Amino acid sequence: MAEIKPFRALRFTEKAGAINELCCPPYDIISADEQKAYKEKNPYNIIGLELPGKEAADYEAAANRQNSWIENEILKQDDKDTIYIYEEDFEVAGKRYSFRGIVCRVKLYHFSENVVLPHEETLNGAKEDRFRLMTATGSNFSQIYSLYHDDGSTAATVAENSSSAAEIEFTDGDGVTHRMWRITDDAEISKLCAQFADRKLYIADGHHRYETALRYRDSVGHAGASDYVMMFLINMDNSGLVVFPTHRIINGLDSFDTAAVLDGCREDFEVLAVEKADIQPMLDKKYAENKKAFGFYDGKNAYLLTLRDTAVMEKVLPNASKALRELDVSVLHSLLLERILKIDKENMANQKNLTYTRSADEAFAAAEAGADACFILNPTRVEEIAAVSQAGEKMPQKSTYFYPKLITGLVMNKIL
Repeated sequence: MAEIKPFRALRFTEKAGAINELCCPPYDIISADEQKAYKEKNPYNIIGLELPGKEAADYEAAANRQNSWIENEILKQDDKDTIYIYEEDFEVAGKRYSFRGIVCRVKLYHFSENVVLPHEETLNGAKEDRFRLMTATGSNFSQIYSLYHDDGSTAATVAENSSSAAEIEFTDGDGVTHRMWRITDDAEISKLCAQFADRKLYIADGHHRYETALRYRDSVGHAGASDYVMMFLINMDNSGLVVFPTHRIINGLDSFDTAAVLDGCREDFEVLAVEKADIQPMLDKKYAENKKAFGFYDGKNAYLLTLRDTAVMEKVLPNASKALRELDVSVLHSLLLERILKIDKENMANQKNLTYTRSADEAFAAAEAGADACFILNPTRVEEIAAVSQAGEKMPQKSTYFYPKLITGLVMNKIL
């Protein structure tokens, strides 16, 4: 089962500046303007390593920059093998949440080995970019976010080792407070490692980076640190876990017609005309009732689409598990995007005719600005993620959005 181990993280020193000026969100949610702002705030911000550009010279520049920062002790490896405890404290819709887990190295397993399990399809372009960066720098700059089932033992160990004041604490521009502690005691580290010996891990966020790490390991050989990847591990029953939906924006279809879409929906869905402002509260109610429902908006008119009976999915996906068939995103993709709008899986994977956003307001604005329409979704439940993973299946891409994202720049994993 899962093999975890401590490592000596590469970290920013005091010479680099304040830690809150050196970290950034994950590379794939940072705009060009935000990238510029991070660099202007502090030239040593991790963005210079994590998101250098996509030309060959950019990856080489990132490697040279990393080497220079190490030589000048802007970055320095810890002197002891360590497992790091990381916490995020945040607010959503007026309610306070927090979660605390560990950052460590995890042995790489192909998905067929049934130890580390995915839940989502990936996009090829992102994997190529991450592989080229990893090959150039020999480092993981951000951790993969994974879940596990805890019997209470790891929660107790983490609590015991983070009862004192955090070594690092700061609040970012989104109001998320980040804290970090270190475990360096050999006995405590051994205890944690033993606790994971009979566990499986479920990737929550970072599928592209995990598949990249597998490819990288196979390219350099199964020796030493290349056989491991940096992960953040958290109990999937943690009450602080928050999953947001990722909404779909439809654009560029040759012949889009709202009336035809609604006529197609009526075979399996109840179609109700609503006000745009009522979509979210109505979806919240359907979510509480465990109903499959979507908001549909064409830039002028809004509708609530509610699936009458999930049994129809047995015919559409006869070889899929019940867990996969009854996901909101499976219903949306199979019954609406593929069957009615004729957007096939290849176009979805290449983001042709389909783009994604976490913001419902952004989806609405896109429809009003000329996109064909948008679909507003409810979030995937954490237990659904585990069920699909355990069935050995994958959800459609962009099925989940764990909030908040893990900060990049607190710890880095130098492999070579």
